[in-house]
Amino acid sequence: MKILFIGGTGTISSAISALLAAQGHELYLLNRGNRPDRLPEGAHVLHADIHDEAATTTALQGHEWDVVADFIAFTTADVERDHRLFRERTRQYVFISSASAYHKPLPDYRISESTSLANPYWEYSRQKIACEEYLMQQYRAEGFPVTIVRPSHTYSERSVPLGVHGDKGSWQVLSRMLQGKPVIIHGDGTSLWTMTHSRDFARAFIGLLGNPHAIGEAVQITSDETLTWNQIYASIARALGVELRTVHVSSEFLDACGGYDLRGTLLGDKAHSVVFDNTKLRRLVPGFTATIRFDQGVQETIDYILTHPDCQTSDLAFDTWCDRVINALERAKKEVREEEGK
Repeated sequence: MKILFIGGTGTISSAISALLAAQGHELYLLNRGNRPDRLPEGAHVLHADIHDEAATTTALQGHEWDVVADFIAFTTADVERDHRLFRERTRQYVFISSASAYHKPLPDYRISESTSLANPYWEYSRQKIACEEYLMQQYRAEGFPVTIVRPSHTYSERSVPLGVHGDKGSWQVLSRMLQGKPVIIHGDGTSLWTMTHSRDFARAFIGLLGNPHAIGEAVQITSDETLTWNQIYASIARALGVELRTVHVSSEFLDACGGYDLRGTLLGDKAHSVVFDNTKLRRLVPGFTATIRFDQGVQETIDYILTHPDCQTSDLAFDTWCDRVINALERAKKEVREEEGK
């Protein structure tokens, strides 16, 4: 197949790009060329900023594709532009949405594609919902060949997936663990979550490409493995070879502390237990199953990060914030005990 990825060098798309190139597909990447080290061998690069529609139109001249997938569309303006650019140039257009779009609070922890979409906590999710609605309108009105993919928490070798972290990624939490400092887990750590390795995601995603049964459909791609957040952090600590020290803090308290925008990522996503029903995915991609267990995948990720200094970005502001939150809780407990003792 002749395939165009808009983006193609992110956490999800890098694994897909590498697998497609290895399978011998004719892969094109439309991006600004900011991550040349992540370009798969043999891929063709069209240098353009997708937000510059005139320049992109020039870069696309003379091309038609079997599949176009946009990994960096976040607003209705983005997908309206894509519709203009590709309505006559592709047999399938794949929009990357998000499982965070599912109704919050969840009516049922078991999630399928028929679960309603609504998220009053997170603008990111509401924008994804609006994109889905626009694209499905175009499918119903004119047959625009859209497939909607909803990933949940997907990770690669470059970053450990966490519940609470700062603006510079996961390293500072790992650093706290290595130093023997306590790390924050939202809630009591018993809510359920699903982590999906990007290589597993890539195999399922590719099974949807060129698949006529996926046109006009929304499909979630996740692992079937469900873990508590306590288990997730315990697996990370084991991979680091350290003893895990934790402080459990309610998601509402963390959001109220300020300093970081946690309302969407926690109250609108990770604070809720989720178990994904992937029946539809397996029907569309027969034989697919995620094979990378989280404890195995995160060990690979830890090994990579510890040997790649470019993945070890310190975040002292977040480290200080964690200490302040933990100390505030300790002071509150002490004050309550002192009041009770009077």
